[in-house]
Amino acid sequence: MLYVILAIILSAILAFYRVFKGPSLPDRLVAMNSIGVMFLLVLVLLSYYFERKIFLDVALVYGISLFINVLIMAKYLKIPWKG
Repeated sequence: MLYVILAIILSAILAFYRVFKGPSLPDRLVAMNSIGVMFLLVLVLLSYYFERKIFLDVALVYGISLFINVLIMAKYLKIPWKG
């Protein structure tokens, strides 16, 4: 279990490269969002490892705020939708 958490943290550190050297602004926003999702996953895994349900509550609130943050950033930076 701890090896999985360490692998997620390592991939989050690698995603920081995309945040600083991303070719465009949407790529940087996606990299920041993926780092947030990785941190959310680490919180859920730590909740399972330590058998503490309070971490799940924190992860839920963090996930909601992460989603709202992405919407606000996309609106503020006027990133066009290519869907």
